[in-house]
Parts: sequence; C-alpha cells; structure tokens
Amino acid sequence: MEVKTVFKIGDRVDQMCITCNEERGHIVVSLSKTGRITRVSCPMCASRVTYRAGTTRRASNEFCAPYDRGRTYRKGQTLMHATFGEGEVTAIIEPQKMDVLFADRIRRMIHAHS
Repeated sequence: MEVKTVFKIGDRVDQMCITCNEERGHIVVSLSKTGRITRVSCPMCASRVTYRAGTTRRASNEFCAPYDRGRTYRKGQTLMHATFGEGEVTAIIEPQKMDVLFADRIRRMIHAHS
C-alpha cells in the first residue's frame, strides 16, 4: 500500500534552485486543487519557480555540525538542531539572529556575534 505525502503551503521540499544553482530546501507557495505542489520559493534568492518533482540530487547525507548558539553562522550553512533536525541558514537578520529553514518551517534562531 502506497502512502501519499500530503503537502500544505509553507512546507519544505528539496529542489534544485535554478537561480542559486544549488540543491536546497524550498517553501511550498501554491498547490493545485488536488493537493499537488505547483510552485515553490527559494528562501535564499527569493525566486518563485514551478515545482519539479524528482529534481533533488542529494539524500541529506551531507555532514551537518550540531547547532551551537555560541557559534557564528553564515548564509547557506547547514546545521543539525536537536529538536528541529537538519536546517539551512537562509538569512542573517541582526548580528545575533538568523533565519534557519527546517523541514517544517523557517525559524528565527540566535547565534554568536561575528
């Protein structure tokens, strides 16, 4: 029996970003009436593109350092949070705040002053 994954707007899906030319998490921004993903947005470059199922290249085997609030992060870096799982830094907001894209949503996190 095949289990169908149900997506909703705001969920994260991995896709190759054409603008960034990198595999990264994208945010679902629109769905069809049948619940299929139609458009996604890249949190790094803010591009909105048509979703292409099956265009992911990696299976999350990339090494991620554990999240450490005392460490300084930069945009594009990946981390592993004990509660939220693997995440990617999408923006540095202030010297001690950053946005991190996790599987469920973007979360505002703290990090060391650079």
